[in-house]
Amino acid sequence: MPDQSPAHPLRRTPPTPRELRGDVWLAAGLFVSAILSSALGSVAGVYGGDAAEGLQWALLYALALTAPLAVRRRYPEIVVVAVAVVFFVGVTFRIPDLYVANVSMFIAMYTVGAWVDDRRRAMWVRAAVIVGMFVWLLVTMFQAAIDPSDESLSRAGLFSPFAAMMLIQLLINAAFFGGAYYMGDRAYAAAMERTALEQRTRELEREREVTAAQAVALDRVRIARELHDVVAHHVSAMGVQAGAARAVLDRDPDAARSALLGVEASARSALVELRQLLETLRTSAADPDGGSTVHLSALPDLVAHANDNGLPTTLTVVGDPLPLPDLVQVNVYRIAQEALTNARRHGGPDAAADVRLRYGDDTVELEVVNTGRAVITPMRPGLGLVGMRERAAASGGELETGPRSRGGFLVRLRVPLAAHAEAVA
Repeated sequence: MPDQSPAHPLRRTPPTPRELRGDVWLAAGLFVSAILSSALGSVAGVYGGDAAEGLQWALLYALALTAPLAVRRRYPEIVVVAVAVVFFVGVTFRIPDLYVANVSMFIAMYTVGAWVDDRRRAMWVRAAVIVGMFVWLLVTMFQAAIDPSDESLSRAGLFSPFAAMMLIQLLINAAFFGGAYYMGDRAYAAAMERTALEQRTRELEREREVTAAQAVALDRVRIARELHDVVAHHVSAMGVQAGAARAVLDRDPDAARSALLGVEASARSALVELRQLLETLRTSAADPDGGSTVHLSALPDLVAHANDNGLPTTLTVVGDPLPLPDLVQVNVYRIAQEALTNARRHGGPDAAADVRLRYGDDTVELEVVNTGRAVITPMRPGLGLVGMRERAAASGGELETGPRSRGGFLVRLRVPLAAHAEAVA
């Protein structure tokens, strides 16, 4: 069974319908909260005489601020830019809302970090919004500093009330945007870990099913061998005893009777053993598919699959093929499959691979070399090399892996055949 692992990097799973409905309800709740906040802020005189008059502006502001959040998981970059612009306009025109705008801005910033798969784009979008907000804040602080109005805070002293207030504003905004940035990245990393774990679980489940089918196929071979032994032993004995009984039937009835009793005993024993074997077949946990057990004869198909999926790959077989146990064939095939999968994933767009299978007098060696990058990204679950080493150990062989000095990666498996000679025989 060729590996069907995707060649592209891991991506977040799309939002579920339940999550999308939750975004709509969140936007609706924040819309109502923004109206209440603006109304109460107007009554409390948040901006004094500079506040925007008229409830219609508060309604328009609340709608423009919260409506984009209904599609925040689908279009996170557009949503954060839209909310930032509305936030800027609202504060510029003194809409008396102090809290819902900040909450909406935090959610939009967090969503970009948590849901955008292109991490470079996510970083630049958030950095642009943060820089824009801080530039606007510095401009506002400069205007307040040169405002000759007597109503502003006192500027007297090295650490005046005005300077303290400006410093508080800077620290609060730094914590606000830094927290949204950090929490978004942590949410994305956690989602990637869950996705990698789910993908690996599915791969392990498929591998378990294939391994179970292979175990059943090998068990059928063992049962066939046992069946052959039963038939060969008992039927041949029955033939000899029946011939002896026929030879002495006329002149020695007692000897003929003894020979026929031996035939009966052999027949009973054969029936008992055959019944046990048939019961084993009937109670098998799975009906194995004849094509489920992979062998080295399928290696050309694996190489063709790699070529079809964007990894130019060549195959070279050195020496005359030797009869190998099914376990060794399966493990050699799977290690080649995993090595090509890693080359396709991590080697880069210009990577190429070369598969060499060497048959020696007492060893079989597999070597998979690829060009391109040799570094495996940390986001990837690091179980591929562990699985290859486990397969090598199960076959009694040695595995060598590591980056090459001139680029790319090397996987070399060497399996001594002396330990498997008896199994092949």
